[in-house]
Amino acid sequence: MTLRPLAFALALAAAPMALSTAAHAQDASFRATTLNLSAFGETAARPDIASITTGVQVKAPTAAEAMRQNAERMSAVVATLKARGVAERDIQTSGLNLSPQYVYEQNKPPRPDGYQASNQVTVTVRDLTRLGQAVDAVVAAGANEINGVAFGLSAPGPVEDASRRAAVAALTAKANLYAQAAGYKIARLISLSESGGYTPQPPQPKFMVRAMMADGAESTPVQGGELKVRIDVQAAYELVK
Repeated sequence: MTLRPLAFALALAAAPMALSTAAHAQDASFRATTLNLSAFGETAARPDIASITTGVQVKAPTAAEAMRQNAERMSAVVATLKARGVAERDIQTSGLNLSPQYVYEQNKPPRPDGYQASNQVTVTVRDLTRLGQAVDAVVAAGANEINGVAFGLSAPGPVEDASRRAAVAALTAKANLYAQAAGYKIARLISLSESGGYTPQPPQPKFMVRAMMADGAESTPVQGGELKVRIDVQAAYELVK
């Protein structure tokens, strides 16, 4: 029973010391002159891969017939892609749908009008010089939907690192400028963080193509352009006179 008052007294004695230490640390931080800045680095790179979403949509009087016709044409599309050198791992089903269709007329109830079956695959093309030819080939094989094309980088790491170096260089130059203008010198880097980076491009909506059916005709033109990878950095510096 006599130990409890002693422990309580020790706790009371230690509390002012803890408060004093915390206040001292806060006061020391407050006395430090800090500089908070942000900058970014951006690197342009030519894409080396592309993904397209293509598929087949058919309509038939019955659900079974719609699915049968769709499967037949879609099998031809997939076979064409493989014959063009697209690996099986680069062909992924991304949409499969069967739905009843109706005819709507004013002041009348909806009238059944067969079934619509659709099947879509997302295809990764790793040789962009053959992308237009691949598009033409799948359309010739029976595809009647191409809903998007997206360009990307197979190995974005080196491009991100180049953007990081550019961002840190810009940040350092800006910090030195501010410190010199204010009559200070940079003592140390307190913190550094980043955001941004490479994000795969979303497919562009409704990328429309036409199959070039004539012998010797040019393939559908598809331009990859450039991708820009941006890294944002934020930092805090301690300054001294």
